Parts: sequence; C-alpha cells; structure tokens
Amino acid sequence: MKRIIETPDAPEAVGAYSQATTDGDLVFTAGQIPLTADGETLDDEDIATQTRQCLENVKAILEDEGLTMQDVLKTTVLLADIDDFEQMNDAYSEYFADNPPARSAFGVAALPKGVAIEIEAVAAQRD
Repeated sequence: MKRIIETPDAPEAVGAYSQATTDGDLVFTAGQIPLTADGETLDDEDIATQTRQCLENVKAILEDEGLTMQDVLKTTVLLADIDDFEQMNDAYSEYFADNPPARSAFGVAALPKGVAIEIEAVAAQRD
C-alpha cells in the first residue's frame, strides 16, 4: 500500500505531488531542486552548490525513513545545461563515493524556478 513521506527537513511539496512515497519496499522521491527547507531557491549558485542542495534534500527525505544514501538504487539527474555534467558529477560523487547507484542524466530545456538541476531517487527499504 502506498504511504506518503513528509519531512520538515526538506522543501515541502508545493503542488500536486508528495516529497516521496513508499510501498514498504521502495522509496520514490520527487524531483528535488536546489531549494532549502526554508524555501530559499539557490538558482544563482554554481552547479556544484545546486547539486549538493538537491542531494541534501534527498538525504533528508531518506533519513526520515531511517535510510541513507547507500540505500539509493537509482537516480535521475536533469540538467538545464548538459555542459554542467562534469561539475555536477564531481559534487554528486561526494554523496556516492562507494557503490554508487545506477544513474541517468539528461539535458532539458528548462527546470522549475529557473534552477540548473533537479534530482530524483529510488531507494530500497531495509528489512
């Protein structure tokens, strides 16, 4: 059965979506943009800073479920400029140094609030 996940440690959902959902086996996060839990958009920061904020949001959601970044099975990274890939990857690697998850990365025309990146994740619940 689907269950909604909400934490005050990540930006609240501001539309018809949830921060994350789970079926008890997998956790699916919504796409996280570089928005702080306090609602500050980091759209004027460099791609490395924006990447870290996205991943801090993912991390906060997972921690609310008792999970860590090591429980992430798959991520999807959307970049407003695919030329930012290398700098994004350097910052991303800080969160997934060992046994990184599967990942897809795409260049897209635009992202919400004018940000440069959005990241979503799928993680496995522990037994």
